[in-house]
Amino acid sequence: MTKILKKIYIGLIFLFLYAPMFTLIVLSFNKSKSRAKWGGFTFQWYGKLFGNSMVMQALINTLLIAFLSALIACVIGTIASLAINKMGIVMKSTLMGVTNIPMLNADIVTGISLMLLFLFFRFKFGFTTILLSHITFNIPYVILSVLPRIKKMNSSNYEAALDLGATPVYAFFKVILPDIWPGLLSGFLMAFTMSLDDFIITHFTKGPGVDTLSTKIYAQVKKGIDPEMYALSTLIFLSVLVLLILVNTLPAGNKKKKEID
Repeated sequence: MTKILKKIYIGLIFLFLYAPMFTLIVLSFNKSKSRAKWGGFTFQWYGKLFGNSMVMQALINTLLIAFLSALIACVIGTIASLAINKMGIVMKSTLMGVTNIPMLNADIVTGISLMLLFLFFRFKFGFTTILLSHITFNIPYVILSVLPRIKKMNSSNYEAALDLGATPVYAFFKVILPDIWPGLLSGFLMAFTMSLDDFIITHFTKGPGVDTLSTKIYAQVKKGIDPEMYALSTLIFLSVLVLLILVNTLPAGNKKKKEID
């Protein structure tokens, strides 16, 4: 009886988590624009999605900003992590406290602060200001992912590589990078996800004519969200689902293959 109740409890949790997503998927195939009326099964919204240049441009902007900001944040965050690891206890504690501020700070405060900063330096609001903003709030996530891996790393391996004649750059890519790679990958994925999901900071730092998916959807809320957005959200959800399945099944398959060999 206890096992059955546990399964029902877990089932209800997943139902509440994914019911909105399943509702959105169903609406993406609804011929009627009304969310309260089923007008028949159709793929027309998927066809209109790829024919909507404004939505596709917003998607391209979103993915490009997320990828570039995560990549640049990884480079800056890794260098910062290596520097922080070499500092004294007081300086390290101070910088880690500063690193945590953007994560604990409200997004609206960060967004307004960055907007005022760009206004002060007379930046032209647009793609560049959004990218700089996303890099700024992504760096702490990379530092907090990479720094623990650096602390666990055996620094004597790097020193040994230098003693054997390797250049610092070569030793970094051949010795340090493989050790911190899991943390770096985790930081990249976290930064990419946070950038992809951000709305408030993007809203305050974007210029006219530049939209991401979040700002595009927000602009449609007052007049009603187009069903093309349901189709786009469905495709994103399915892409993430397939990616998660591959990530979780491929390592298990490789492990079994090694055991057989």
